[in-house]
Amino acid sequence: MKESLDLFRTFFRIGLFTIGGGYAMIPLIEEMVVHRKAWATQDELLDLIAVAQSCPGIFAVNISIFIGYRQRGMRGAVCSTLGTVLPSFIIILCIAILFRHFRDNWVVERIFRGIRPAVVALIAAPVFRMARRSQLSRYNIWIPIVSALLIWLLGVSPIYVILAAGIGGYIYGQYIKE
Repeated sequence: MKESLDLFRTFFRIGLFTIGGGYAMIPLIEEMVVHRKAWATQDELLDLIAVAQSCPGIFAVNISIFIGYRQRGMRGAVCSTLGTVLPSFIIILCIAILFRHFRDNWVVERIFRGIRPAVVALIAAPVFRMARRSQLSRYNIWIPIVSALLIWLLGVSPIYVILAAGIGGYIYGQYIKE
């Protein structure tokens, strides 16, 4: 019971900083799960991030389910998931109740305008860290660049990019790398 409560508390703290979505939470997840709690190694987290973003559902919730299940089984998965989701639910509920009173306020508008660049930085920082850890080299740097350009400029669905990358990785691992 104590370990399940620890999972809930840890992921509740992580869930409090959901500004910018799941990717903005990566530095917090890394700090808590890898460095403080040692529930996963750096490499396991990198693999988990790849799996979590490939699976349907909310990115941070997918990670919390995996970590919780690994630590305490189904009870751990439920506790960590509730810990991740509950802060967002409470914050959004409060904003929904209060926002209609402040939506036309110029101070609130400027605050949100100021938050946007910080959110971009919160998302960019883990992307660069993951790129360093994923052993990108001059031979394979083209893969994420082409993937991003296909999605951004040509409007290709990320699902097709993920499927193509998975198939390409399988072929490379089975036939070419040998």
